[in-house]
Amino acid sequence: MSRAEDVKVEDVSTEAGTAPGGAGARPVSPLWTLGLLRSELTTTFRRWRTLALLGVLAAVPVLIGIAIKIETSDGGSVGPGGGGGGPAFLTQITNNGLFLVFAALAATLPVFLPMAVGVIAGDAVAGEANAGTLRYLLVAPAGRTRLLLVKYAATLVFCLAATLAVAVSALIVGALLFPLGEVTTISGTRISFGDGLVRALLIALVVAASLIGLAALGLFVSTLTSSGIAAMATTVGLVITVQILDTIPQLHGIHPYLFPHYWLSFADLLREPFYWDDVLKNLGLQGVYAAVFGSAAWARFTAKDISA
Repeated sequence: MSRAEDVKVEDVSTEAGTAPGGAGARPVSPLWTLGLLRSELTTTFRRWRTLALLGVLAAVPVLIGIAIKIETSDGGSVGPGGGGGGPAFLTQITNNGLFLVFAALAATLPVFLPMAVGVIAGDAVAGEANAGTLRYLLVAPAGRTRLLLVKYAATLVFCLAATLAVAVSALIVGALLFPLGEVTTISGTRISFGDGLVRALLIALVVAASLIGLAALGLFVSTLTSSGIAAMATTVGLVITVQILDTIPQLHGIHPYLFPHYWLSFADLLREPFYWDDVLKNLGLQGVYAAVFGSAAWARFTAKDISA
């Protein structure tokens, strides 16, 4: 059954006069909202595009791990001293496979993760409009505000799923190719492997939270057009543009206000004790972006003429 047909069935089962503003209107059940969210998540994660994005993200740690294994097997070294470059965590991977998690997140966060989120967020509303299913969704008694919140919630779930796909893949590959053991923090102290796993989970959650501002931005762009491809391309283009702006020294005055500026601050969670300053700045900045562009998306979507 297609998405449009599924929505039509739900609409037929809804009693007449229950739509907001209609005669005999009644409050929408929270269970209906959960059902809408479940339907949105099912639709999102059943798409081949979503599965392909998750597959590519999970493949990045595999490629990094194999490349480092081959490099070290040939007698070479990894990192700045050996010409390997890359994230700072790369030099630690051969001693402890858990560091592949940190290296993979550092490698995917600037490009791969935001692009994947940009595709999903950009297609959230525009894709429905282009497919002709958006008008059916709005007939159901959820209202535009609730539908938009469900779309955003589904995008946030994808942010978490994408981050965990990278982290879990990296942990498995690291355990298979390299030894595991105590973790040496950036501060030079040593913590147990269990504590290292807890920090890896915390870092993955922080990385996922670092994408909530981008998710809101992508959702806003998605409300501006009825073309899913245009919305996805615009969102990804904005990510690239902002990343470039963040590297120009002459624009240092605006850098702290750009959403990717503090993305790599998660490395401070590998200090002993934790260094929270930049991490909290990152989370606060993401919250501001989510509030601003979430409000803009709501203002645009609630006034949007959907007649097609």
